[in-house]
Amino acid sequence: QEQFTESGGSLVQPGGSLTLSCVGSGFSFSSRLISWYRQAPGKKREWVAGITSDSVSKNYDEAVKGRFIISRDNVENTLYLQMNNLKPADTAVYYCYAAVGPRDVWGQGTQVTVSS
Repeated sequence: QEQFTESGGSLVQPGGSLTLSCVGSGFSFSSRLISWYRQAPGKKREWVAGITSDSVSKNYDEAVKGRFIISRDNVENTLYLQMNNLKPADTAVYYCYAAVGPRDVWGQGTQVTVSS
């Protein structure tokens, strides 16, 4: 069964840094474009960043460009999101996502809270 398992979320102060991890299993991780999404309380889930299977192309939402870095390790089947200069507006549950054939594969999410 295809799945993602995210980890690394926590409470962090504004201006701080955090790195999220996401392990994929049950599908060909190395051949998929994979994305990070987030959902803040009371808001719709939104796309944050995406990375192609070969890591050649990385794209970011304007709200995180210059602060977040997406990367992947296809040997370890792991996706990362390095988050720097965090702001209270970054508070959300962060999810991994990939389209695997006709299926949308989501992780269970990891909570990031930015607060002093």
